[in-house]
Amino acid sequence: MASVSMRPCGDFRTSYKDDSRLFDTALTARIGIGFLLALYLLVGLPLAFPGLADWPVLGWFADSYFLSLGIQICLYGVAAMGLNILVGFTGQISLGHAAFFGVGAFSSAWLNNTWGIPVVLAIPLAGLMAAAVGLLFGAPAARIKGLYLAIATLAAQFIIEDLFVRLDWFTGGSSGAMANAPELFGFAFDTDQTYFLFALTITIVLTVLATNLMRTRDGRALVAVRDHYLSAEVMGINLTRYRVMSFGLAAFYAGIGGALYAHYLMFVSAEAFTILLSIQFLGMIIIGGLGSVKGSILGTIFMVLLPEVMAGGMGMLQATEWGNQPFLVNGLAFLREMAIGAAIILFLIFEPDGLAHRWRQIRAYWSLYPFSH
Repeated sequence: MASVSMRPCGDFRTSYKDDSRLFDTALTARIGIGFLLALYLLVGLPLAFPGLADWPVLGWFADSYFLSLGIQICLYGVAAMGLNILVGFTGQISLGHAAFFGVGAFSSAWLNNTWGIPVVLAIPLAGLMAAAVGLLFGAPAARIKGLYLAIATLAAQFIIEDLFVRLDWFTGGSSGAMANAPELFGFAFDTDQTYFLFALTITIVLTVLATNLMRTRDGRALVAVRDHYLSAEVMGINLTRYRVMSFGLAAFYAGIGGALYAHYLMFVSAEAFTILLSIQFLGMIIIGGLGSVKGSILGTIFMVLLPEVMAGGMGMLQATEWGNQPFLVNGLAFLREMAIGAAIILFLIFEPDGLAHRWRQIRAYWSLYPFSH
């Protein structure tokens, strides 16, 4: 009788190391790494050989429009990961994340313009400066939580916004500040193609760091503070330390994202870091999935692409006989904002665990197909 190879069925994780590994299987690791390498290759080929930009598929990866969307996903995704560490993993709340995002943007431009520090070094230093500000304004988390903490972080948002306008020596005041493109070994990342590769590399590094953080003792302590802070305190976890530390970590990631934002636009202004941006960051992690690093990226992709899809749909609608209706002509911007709010509400009602949970269900379905269980 011929031997039949049997595949194991079920979950055979018998240690915490297995339960917290980066990839579930070797196959998913190969697929993930292969996807990233292919992305680098597809963007890099038209950069190295400009003639390939006319090819149908490679032309998409050389198009400034698609690359700008990819850059936005990278820099907003980094900031959203930081907020997910604070809200999703630690159970704190922040309505001032955009302020820390702005601190990173202005800090990186200031370090480069005033002190001549190269941009590639100014970006991590800006993250540390934002972390220091986050620790300062996160100090109330040691004593308050819930709605009271939300109000405290909202106050931090408006305080820092006001400082952006008043600190002319640091931010340029109402005129804003210029930011230079990054350079490394004489090579300038001053085009959409090169800057996308630069931002993608930083995003991958910070994603791996955030994922590994949750596998450490400190990461497990953050989750324990979220799940049941009384039990965590009985186990010897310093609640004050980890609550405040989570604000520092969130602000560090926001600062890195803000620095990438500043050096991509090459100009930074206080008007960009309002409470609306803080709410959008919250929307990203709610839609993507609280307590999931992958969900932060998925939520960011959704939030960045939704207005573009809405604009495309409205453009197609305006090309029809109904296109001359006043509410379509004048209300496009309002409808785009309404779509973001409606998406958050619908996800809270029908998919409260976010896109990350839906992605896990899809993977589980196809891994067992055609059997139901």
